[in-house]
Amino acid sequence: MRALVISGGGSKGAFAGGVAQYLLEEQGNQYDIFVGTSTGSLLISHLALSKIEKIKEVYTSVKQSDIFSNRPFRVKKGKFGSMEIGIDHFSVALNLLRGSKTFGESQNLRKLIKKTLTEAEFNQLKDSGKEVVVTVSNLSLNQVEYKSIHDFNYHDFCDWVWVSCNYIPFMSLVQKEGCEYADGGFGSMIPIEEAINRGAKTVDVIILETEVTYYNRLPSKNPFSLLTNMHSFMLDRVEKQNIRIGKFVAGNHDAIINLYYTPTVLTTNSLIFNKKKMTEWWESGITYAQMKNKELNEIKEAE
Repeated sequence: MRALVISGGGSKGAFAGGVAQYLLEEQGNQYDIFVGTSTGSLLISHLALSKIEKIKEVYTSVKQSDIFSNRPFRVKKGKFGSMEIGIDHFSVALNLLRGSKTFGESQNLRKLIKKTLTEAEFNQLKDSGKEVVVTVSNLSLNQVEYKSIHDFNYHDFCDWVWVSCNYIPFMSLVQKEGCEYADGGFGSMIPIEEAINRGAKTVDVIILETEVTYYNRLPSKNPFSLLTNMHSFMLDRVEKQNIRIGKFVAGNHDAIINLYYTPTVLTTNSLIFNKKKMTEWWESGITYAQMKNKELNEIKEAE
């Protein structure tokens, strides 16, 4: 059995889409299992359906307003041309006055998920026998959970995809089945272990970070940028731990792991969505996967 695993990474998911497109269309890889976290969860259903052009169009044209029903930050240009986020005090205050536990809300993303993945497509995918699994963090029980398409109806599965993407405290905290849920990346950024536990013997893993850290973060400008820097630090630790555990489990199950990192730093703030850049990242994902597989083939031939 072969699995495709896509990590979290916000807007950088466009790069993952390009890599996946090459693996599916050019390499002709057939996957039995698809496992995604956060932005990866948004991609995997469409990839499993081979609806690549559809998800590419949606993914590369998404705007902040397609995600946030109440966006808690403003995006502005920094001194050196980089994009920075600043607090939208009015939006945050309004959200807190409404009794929300988070600074912002992402109800629009849930609407987009249901608009993009139709019930007919959901049923088609469920009947295909492919395993499509999204990762969520159960904050009430302090555990990571994996939600398979075969265990839920259409509306619940769309909820779990949405939950997997909710990067709190900037997005919605979801109450479901008596528990509080948030972004799957808080517990399992790269769910390699889950793919292997479900029977995969070959796992292609798309990791939306560089293999080696190439940058130092700029000093925090405000509480929001400090929060994003803190989140990035913690998720980076989770990511590295997931890879170590994944390699260990693969070794014990005679499984093969192929890792696809981003070759360069795409962005230092994955909450910023830019159509031009995301389109470029999708194409660069295709180019990188082509180069990576050429190198792998050369190694195999040399052996």
